[in-house]
Amino acid sequence: MSKDLRSALTELLPRLRRFGMSLTGSRADGDDLVQMACERALTRRSQLQIEARLDKWMYRIMRNLWVDELRARQVRRHDPIESVDTVSFEDGASAAEARLTLAAVRRALGDLPEEQRAVLTLVCVDGLSYKEAAEVLAVPIGTVMSRLARGRQELHRKLTARGRGAEPPRLEVLQ
Repeated sequence: MSKDLRSALTELLPRLRRFGMSLTGSRADGDDLVQMACERALTRRSQLQIEARLDKWMYRIMRNLWVDELRARQVRRHDPIESVDTVSFEDGASAAEARLTLAAVRRALGDLPEEQRAVLTLVCVDGLSYKEAAEVLAVPIGTVMSRLARGRQELHRKLTARGRGAEPPRLEVLQ
């Protein structure tokens, strides 16, 4: 095994976990997906092009594995989406409000269709360009743009309907 690939995968794990959770809607299933993707990457490292970005390659592996899993499961969901990282604050009131807001965003994101969740996670959380997200998801860039627009609108609608205020939190803050 290549030591460089293992260390690069280790650094990429938090992003892979977020993407796994966005695809599966579950921490446990997301972690399983990350494990399967890392195993596949390590056993097929010769397929990685030198000029290719490791993160895009891993996202593509994860997406393909998840599609296979969905077909095998007949599209069944288990647990609601959960937190990847804990948030620590000094001010108790600010911490409570931030946790409530983050929980509301996670619940609303978990209620979105998988296609919209995946695009929102790749573009808004992981910072991929529309073109990169299109390559990862194997869809046209216009599809990424429309899924992103619909996902943002639906997320906004869900958050305002839940009483989170007229101005819901921006997704860029969730990194």
